[in-house]
Amino acid sequence: MKPWAIWGSAVALTLAAPALAQVVDTDSGSVRGSTVRGVASWKGIPFAAPPVGDLRWRAPQPVKPWRGVRPATAFSNDCMQIPFAGDAAPLGTPPAEDCLYVNVWRPATARAGAKLPVMVWIYGGGLVNGGASPAVYDGSEIARQGVILVSFNYRLGRFGFFAHPALSEANEDNGLLGNYGYLDQIAALRWVQRNVAAFGGDPNNVTVFGESAGGGSVNMLMTTPMARGLFQKAIVMSGGGRSRPMKPIRAEASAGESAERDGLGFARWAGVPGTGSGTLAELRALPAEKVVAGIGIGQKPVAPASGPMLDGMLLIAPPEQVYRAGNAAAVPFIAGANSADIGFGPADEPDVFARFGADAARARVAYRPLAGDPAAQRRAIFADAGMVEPARFMVQQMTRAGQPAWNYRAGYVPEVMRAEWKDGLPHATEIPFFFRTIEARYPGKTTPADHRAARAMSAYFVNFARTGTPNGVGLPDWPVYRDDVRPMMDFTANGPTPGADPWRERLDLAERVAESARDKSRK
Repeated sequence: MKPWAIWGSAVALTLAAPALAQVVDTDSGSVRGSTVRGVASWKGIPFAAPPVGDLRWRAPQPVKPWRGVRPATAFSNDCMQIPFAGDAAPLGTPPAEDCLYVNVWRPATARAGAKLPVMVWIYGGGLVNGGASPAVYDGSEIARQGVILVSFNYRLGRFGFFAHPALSEANEDNGLLGNYGYLDQIAALRWVQRNVAAFGGDPNNVTVFGESAGGGSVNMLMTTPMARGLFQKAIVMSGGGRSRPMKPIRAEASAGESAERDGLGFARWAGVPGTGSGTLAELRALPAEKVVAGIGIGQKPVAPASGPMLDGMLLIAPPEQVYRAGNAAAVPFIAGANSADIGFGPADEPDVFARFGADAARARVAYRPLAGDPAAQRRAIFADAGMVEPARFMVQQMTRAGQPAWNYRAGYVPEVMRAEWKDGLPHATEIPFFFRTIEARYPGKTTPADHRAARAMSAYFVNFARTGTPNGVGLPDWPVYRDDVRPMMDFTANGPTPGADPWRERLDLAERVAESARDKSRK
């Protein structure tokens, strides 16, 4: 063979090697992924049996192993829901009940045993919308930084959070009732523990991170005993943190509210009014479209529905109580929110400052920079109460429990949106910066400044996943939280800006309101 032919054959084998190496053996069977520009990925790997038929409203069940090599080059269906037009992360696949699948991205050159850090993403959407398929959640750019990125689907709406006396009576999973979407998340993390080493990841260096309802899910994982040991670091992005009312599965008194009562209300609406032995089969036979009716962001309710519920096994107490008691998972922790985040409050409240009580005058001064736009001022007060201060609250509690914790605010607005987003960065729009997928979100409209911001924001999270601190070479030092000075990292148009919080007075007042309301509720 001529020398050039030998050289050509060697090059061909070298180029082909990554593709040949994309078959990975999981505990359920082999999967073949694909390689694009130096990143290998596997999509649509089942981590639990399809939750359909008799498995609707059951804890996730084991996958049936398969023979041969299963193709894993396309996303599975996202979980059943009614998509909404204004989603900041539009779904890439049609929704369906058969949806419990996981996706993995890694550097193409990584191999089993590489022990790369692992980041596990949990999407938001109010626990009624969302999925792993949106382009802004693509894990390629995180993988290029030397990390394994894992995402997965979990059941939503009534498929994910539902109770009924017939389910309780059947007790098919030894008390694992009601919070099926959360149980899916734990099942996915257990899949990571069993399988990520085969992809080159380190099961002892796993960071969970999520936004909005995904951030709230991280709060659940931080505070449930069922998730202990499944991750070593956590990031909550606009995930709240102050308690919202949670119903028990069963009412303790005849007139008490419960998730079972909500389930009975839905069943009556759906034409299944009984509680006898055949009721559960009838409920499971309902068309998926009937179960999802009226559930979703922007949907009008047609029957009662429950969110996360106190079930006595997964959720024993609201996460706020667990954080306060110092009993959250003992792991390094990051929490933050956006500069124009979401919040909720009465639109017809005549004086928004009345909520501050004796501190009303101080609050007027603290929010005076927004006084020229009363609507923006109102939005800021509600966002501080709903997202910004609760993020700081969780960081406080973790620090008091002896864990290193960091607080941030995402305020960098992409240049193409600055004329429209004058208040700051809205809810959920920080995600493409931390994933470095801004081109997918704003195709053809990004600028060098946008990309610099994305590189820095993503690098902080990747550093945290790698070492347990967000700091690294070439980045401004992000100070660990201390309650006496309450420092934070502000991601601004001028770059990452660490130091004293310019909103501290606002947030201290929001904290006083929250603590006062808690004290009153306990009397």
